[in-house]
Amino acid sequence: MSETTPITGVYLSATTDLDALYGDALRRAAKDVVLRHPDEIDRPEDVRFAICWEPGEGAFAPYRNLGLAMSVAAGVDALLSHPGLPKTVAVARVRDPHQAELMAGFAVHEVLHHERGFEEMARNAAQARWSPIQMRAPAAVQVAVLGHGTMGRAVVRGLRAIGFAVRVACCSMPELQLDGVSYLTGPGAVTSAAEGADHLVNVLPLTAETENVLNGALFDRLAPGASLVQIGRGEHLVETDLEAALDSGQLKGATLDVFREEPLPATHRFWRDARLRLTPHVASDSLPEVVAAQVIETARALRDGRPMAYAVDRSRGY
Repeated sequence: MSETTPITGVYLSATTDLDALYGDALRRAAKDVVLRHPDEIDRPEDVRFAICWEPGEGAFAPYRNLGLAMSVAAGVDALLSHPGLPKTVAVARVRDPHQAELMAGFAVHEVLHHERGFEEMARNAAQARWSPIQMRAPAAVQVAVLGHGTMGRAVVRGLRAIGFAVRVACCSMPELQLDGVSYLTGPGAVTSAAEGADHLVNVLPLTAETENVLNGALFDRLAPGASLVQIGRGEHLVETDLEAALDSGQLKGATLDVFREEPLPATHRFWRDARLRLTPHVASDSLPEVVAAQVIETARALRDGRPMAYAVDRSRGY
């Protein structure tokens, strides 16, 4: 096809106006990659690709010539498990390098918040109480990181920059390794990384093997009074096990940025638990100009029959 032949795509999200977030950047960057809302599509057979965030149950049904579903987020589990997305449709995701940096900053901030006792100091300040908090040398603090993809690597670098001792559970041994980091692979890597750790940071992808990985058995491996920073996927966490670990004192607190149901319902008990720090899935985000560039590149590759650089391996789940 000609490089100027238009290719038509559709925004598919049950929860978010993707055009409001990314439409201006996409229109500025290309004329040959056209994206529309579903209600603006007159000929569904012309739609070749979709950019997605939490698509509805029947979202893909009208588009019989769909060749690509691209997630604007790092996670693709909702697409890979979507009952309406044919297995023949390629799945891709945005890979924003700034997103990893944002994720690392969030993770380091939350580990420091728990480690340095900022919650307790805030309570003391509210009561005009001068009460210094005992500190530990960063090198004496063990942080376990679960996951070593783009996000995990950035988190590990950030924690090491502060001086923390880090153990990381990896899918495979990385070629480039940081001093002061222990890299663990194999079936027991997650539990070995957690053993005796003072803080646990989860940035794993969601797969059949990692679902419910944040459970009571894993929490029991941590040092008593440890903290959890959960920035992976909501389905990683067994919520009742988290509450039991908090009640027993095995965990002193947790930061949760992702949830099984999002937005987290106002009636959910987590909102009323003072031991939890809750954030609305904002540990990181993709910048509009990066999303636009990668969507355009991938759509053009689909149109021209070229390999798609941002495609994911369906068999691995990421």
